[in-house]
Amino acid sequence: MSNLSRRKFILTASTAAAASILAHGCSSGGSQSATTGGDKPSATTAANVSTVANAPKVETTKAKLGFIPLTDAAPLIIAKEKGFFAKYGMTDVEVVKQKSWPVTRDNLKIGSAGDGIDGAHILSPMPYLMTINDKVPMYILARLNTNGQGISAANKLKDLKVGLQSKALKQAADQAKANKQVMKVAMTFPGGTHDLWMRYWLAAGGINPDQDVVLEPVPPPQMVANMKVGTVDAFCVGEPWNAQLVSQKLGYTALVTGELWKDHPEKAFAMRKDWVDKNPNATEALLMAIMEAQQWCDQAENKEEMCKICSDRKYFNVAVTDILERSKGNIDYGDGRTQQNFPHRMKFWADNASYPYKSHDTWFLTEEIRWGYLPKDTKVKEIVDQVNREDLWKKAAKAIGVADSEIPTSVSRGVETFFDGVKFDPDKPEAYLSSLKIKKV
Repeated sequence: MSNLSRRKFILTASTAAAASILAHGCSSGGSQSATTGGDKPSATTAANVSTVANAPKVETTKAKLGFIPLTDAAPLIIAKEKGFFAKYGMTDVEVVKQKSWPVTRDNLKIGSAGDGIDGAHILSPMPYLMTINDKVPMYILARLNTNGQGISAANKLKDLKVGLQSKALKQAADQAKANKQVMKVAMTFPGGTHDLWMRYWLAAGGINPDQDVVLEPVPPPQMVANMKVGTVDAFCVGEPWNAQLVSQKLGYTALVTGELWKDHPEKAFAMRKDWVDKNPNATEALLMAIMEAQQWCDQAENKEEMCKICSDRKYFNVAVTDILERSKGNIDYGDGRTQQNFPHRMKFWADNASYPYKSHDTWFLTEEIRWGYLPKDTKVKEIVDQVNREDLWKKAAKAIGVADSEIPTSVSRGVETFFDGVKFDPDKPEAYLSSLKIKKV
C-alpha cells in the first residue's frame, strides 16, 4: 500500500458489514463531501425555557455546530437538550453529527451559508491546521475537556503486557516487518490529538511512528469494527469507543491518556473567525451556554442523565453502559486491571478544564512541527495569539458569574511533565523540540 493511500485509509468507509470495511480500507477519502457529512440535527429544545435577564442581545439566534460521537462532545449536546442555548437567547442552534474529522473540517470550510457548519466540537490542533494550511481563519473559544481518551490494543497483544510503556511493541513491530507485514495503528486524524498521543507514546518507547508501524486514520465510531476484523492492531481514540472495545471483549485498554499527561487538554469548541467577528454577542451567548453545560456535566449527580442523553441514536447510538462507568472515573482496562474514581478521568469544568491555555496550544503546534505537519519556521506565538481567544472565554465566564478564583490569571499553566519524565516549558518550545530523539524535523 502506498504512503498516500495509507494516509487516506478508511476515511470514507461506511459503518456497515466487516466485509464492506475491508473492501473500502484503502479507498481514497481524505476529504469527504461536506454536504453529506451530517446526520439530521437535533430538533428538540428543552420545554419552558425562558431567556434570562443577563442574556446578551444576540445578532442572530441561529448557529450550526458539529460534533463527532465522542463523550467529550457532551457539553454541546447537553447545552442543546437542557435548554442552555435557548436560555441565553440562542433559540435556533442545530447540533449536527459529523461522520469524521475530515468532514468536520470540510463543513467548517464552507460554513453554514454553504450548508456546512459555523463551529464545532473539534480536535484542539485542527483550528490551527485549518487557519494555516486551509486558509480558513478559526478561533478557539473554549477547551471542552481534559483527559478521557485511551490507547487500546488487540487481544493478541495481551501477552506482551503492553501498557503505559510501549517498549514491548518494538519487538512485535520489528517481527512484523521481518515477515513482510506491518503493525497497523489507528488514530482519528493526521495531526489531531489522538495522532499526537499515539506518536508520543510510541516514540517514548523507542518506536518511530513513521518507520516502525503504519499509522492509519479511522473515524472514531469505526474503531471497534476495525479491531474486530483485524484491520488495526491498536488505536487511540476518545470514549466511549475504548470502553465498548472492552465490553465486546475485542481488545483491552493499554492506558488512558490522563496517565500519559495529567489533565492534558483535549477537544476544543471552535468557530469560524468571520462568524464570531460578525456575531460577537451571539458568540458570547453560545459560550455562556456551553460553559454552563460543562459545569452541569461535571456534577456527579448528572452523569447518568448525561450518558443517557448522549447514548441516544441521534447522538452516539451506543449502550448507556458503554459511556457511564468511565465518565465516573471507573475503568475496566480489559486485562484484569481496574481503577475506581480515577483522578484523571474526563473533566469538563474541574481544575480549569474549560479554559483554553495558550501554553497548551503552544505544545500542540510544537508537536505538529516535530512530526512534519507544520514547517519549522512556523511563528508559534503569533498564530496562537491569533487563534486562541481566551479573552472571550473570560468575558463569558464573568457573564455567568464564575468566581474570580476559577478564572485563570495566566495564559500559561506552566511547565508540563509527561509520563516518561520529559518536561515541556512553553517559554522554551525550541529546547523541548531539540531534546526529543525521535522526530521528523
